[in-house]
Amino acid sequence: MSILELNDLCVNYGEVKALQGISLTINEGEIVTLLGANGAGKTSTLQAISGTIEAQSGTILFAGQDIRKMPAHQRVENGLAHSPEGRRIFPDLTVFENLDMGAYALGDKGDYAELLDKVYDYFPILKERGKQKGGTLSGGEQQMLSVGRALMSKPRLLMLDEPSLGLAPLIVDKIFDIIKQINEDENVSIFLVEQNANEALQYAHRAYIIENGKIHISGDASDLLNDERVKEAYLGS
Repeated sequence: MSILELNDLCVNYGEVKALQGISLTINEGEIVTLLGANGAGKTSTLQAISGTIEAQSGTILFAGQDIRKMPAHQRVENGLAHSPEGRRIFPDLTVFENLDMGAYALGDKGDYAELLDKVYDYFPILKERGKQKGGTLSGGEQQMLSVGRALMSKPRLLMLDEPSLGLAPLIVDKIFDIIKQINEDENVSIFLVEQNANEALQYAHRAYIIENGKIHISGDASDLLNDERVKEAYLGS
């Protein structure tokens, strides 16, 4: 059963056509990655799904409901979380306050303590840094905070935009291991936008490749790892 389905989605920035009728599906419990070069439309796809930009046409079906015209905050309340490119934490708030902000849409505050404990289980460093301002954390710690804040909304679908950007290889491996663990332990579906194609394809179940606002290639991640077109364009081989 699909948790997310995009059908012929179009996004324009003035005269620029960022997304030119893309269609894709994410099933319950899947990790799906969206790959592509800078400017291909990856971030625009996530922003249209989360409602931070407006899609001009097409449908965004989340758990069977078309949410294209739904306000962004209602999408969060329905179980859609977005950890944006560049982390976008609140630098002047403490780590705990950042996590607390992630829980603003929780209808049942009885889940709050359990969710916080889970975030601390995945990212113990956030508990240690609880009273520290977010802006003083390292890049890897800020990425963990961004993911943790998104988890505090109790998502059914977690969207991650470039979680490996600017991080050392060891930290990247750690982040991806935790993403996989979240997917397996919580049955949270994950939509992953990445430029690190090799890493993303190793962790994802399926993948889409976007070029100039259009889906160019799709398939099982393991197959695309061995696809000569993908290897030449995105895997440096």
